[in-house]
Amino acid sequence: MAATLICLGHAALDHIYRIEAFPPAPVKLRALAAFEVGGGMAATAAVAAARLGGRAAFWGRIGDDRAGEAIRAGLADEGVDVTGLDRIPGAVSSTSAIIVDAAGERLIVNHRGEGLAADPGRLPLGKVAAADAVLADLRWPEGALALFGAARAAGVPTVLDIDADPGPHLAALLRLTDHAVFSTLGLGELAPGADLATALAAARAAGARIAGVTRGADGFLWLDADDGVRHQPGFPVRAVDTTGAGDAFHGAYALAIAERQPTGAAARFAAAVAALKCTRPGGRAGLPTRAELCAFLAMHPSPAESHAIDA
Repeated sequence: MAATLICLGHAALDHIYRIEAFPPAPVKLRALAAFEVGGGMAATAAVAAARLGGRAAFWGRIGDDRAGEAIRAGLADEGVDVTGLDRIPGAVSSTSAIIVDAAGERLIVNHRGEGLAADPGRLPLGKVAAADAVLADLRWPEGALALFGAARAAGVPTVLDIDADPGPHLAALLRLTDHAVFSTLGLGELAPGADLATALAAARAAGARIAGVTRGADGFLWLDADDGVRHQPGFPVRAVDTTGAGDAFHGAYALAIAERQPTGAAARFAAAVAALKCTRPGGRAGLPTRAELCAFLAMHPSPAESHAIDA
């Protein structure tokens, strides 16, 4: 049977505009293309896992507005279980404006919504024991703590997506985290001024069993349970749109952990998914299927398995 992954946290409605290049000063630009698609870190991770053949569920909060309905419908259309997605009367859903240039780089302006209640009391935590892994971002820390507490009690692996501005709940969450996957900015905020190996060691000391950091085209660096610093190189591709690539990595990595792949294999699996996403425009629309991923890996046998590096 397909592995079951629960993803909790941020869902948004993205408005994406493609331009030729970012101007040196604020001006009026004509977009080459414009479209609307679901976004958000954990929500995109859930879609990535579903596209890859996992049984994905998304738990989060939306408003009772048009954006919220579009978010819910988009997830459901991808085969993601949305029974844990709470629609809150009177709340405003999260939305983003994303500007992408011809090199695939992007500028994101996000409104995180209003009136999205923090209380996790409505979460269906009784379903956690039947999951193969859970993933959470930090946009709803109260929900993440409830999810990870239930997962730890049930022996279900936990994967934490740690972006910039981690907030005051990070220490409590790390104590419940099996796999802490930082962005470079997020890791820098955990251990300001420290080199990557030292910062990852700080995350391990804070409670994470395995601590890693995504580095874009440079791949994924992590400190494993034996205190060895290991590196999964990125796959060299021509980037068209990097929107959602980090979220795709997290979703693929968490699904691999749910499938009981070892960490090195999970890192390579996720790096390939993120690279393939970067070759396609459209944010979440460019996420690959499992068949597409297998074809990509067959054509891109390198980089090889992850390897240890000097700390």
